[in-house]
Amino acid sequence: MLNLTLREDAPDLSSSNAAYAVVFGCVVLLGLPLNAASLWILVRRHRLKSPSAVVMINLAASDLLLVLSLPLRVYFHATGAWALGVHACVWITMLFRNNIRASAVFITFIGVDRLLAVVFPLRSRHLRTTTNAWRACAVVWVSILAVNVPESFELSSSMYRCNVTNCFELPGYELTVVHAYMQSCLVFTLLAVNVISTLMASWRLRHLGASGRTINNKVDVMLIFAVNLLMFAVFFLPVSVVMMVEDWRHVAMPTVCLASVNCCFDPLLYYFSLDSFWKKSDNNSLSHLERR
Repeated sequence: MLNLTLREDAPDLSSSNAAYAVVFGCVVLLGLPLNAASLWILVRRHRLKSPSAVVMINLAASDLLLVLSLPLRVYFHATGAWALGVHACVWITMLFRNNIRASAVFITFIGVDRLLAVVFPLRSRHLRTTTNAWRACAVVWVSILAVNVPESFELSSSMYRCNVTNCFELPGYELTVVHAYMQSCLVFTLLAVNVISTLMASWRLRHLGASGRTINNKVDVMLIFAVNLLMFAVFFLPVSVVMMVEDWRHVAMPTVCLASVNCCFDPLLYYFSLDSFWKKSDNNSLSHLERR
């Protein structure tokens, strides 16, 4: 097996590598307890009683997988060395790619679910079911794994062919041109869906009554869409734009580092999307938003 180690002619550890190690380390320290606690609350207290809870459980699982892969990135950027081989590098890289894709899709699912609940509350009841939510999430995971197979083979063969010695900083380590454009198109398409959903929900909420409870729900719903758009604009969009630029690999790492921070902010979606997030729900008492 090819052993990945620091080359003798490699430059000394730069300040940027030290910064990457600090950021990834902070993401681990914050993201691990936040997402583990969120997953526990979603499973134990909300008990998969709504499509939103199902999607959020899958989102939390995706974030946990990302967090569990980051300690090795911290090790690499802190020491400048990698001795775990090509296959470990490929697995860690794929876990990161999967998080960007899965998180973007699941966040969009949350927005679409809120859109259907607000704009088409009656006609969408047969669609907004727990069973359909599980089916949609299963399709997402199967699709991601199907894409992983050719990407993993291509990445590993490229590393062996080029006799690379550094994981995460080798030429073309992130994505080939085709896969880069495919991932960028996915993010831009999902962003468009979120923008349209936000506009439609905002238009609908303006025409609702002005009772006190309705006003509070308007704020809660719009906060969900605002957080969704913020997540795309801050974490997913920069890395997708960089992938569309020629020689993007030289400036990819800062955006990759930024994208990993998304797992620390996803718990905000759980709080705003599920009323009484910290309270235990029962079979006869779902939140007002979930009943709509």
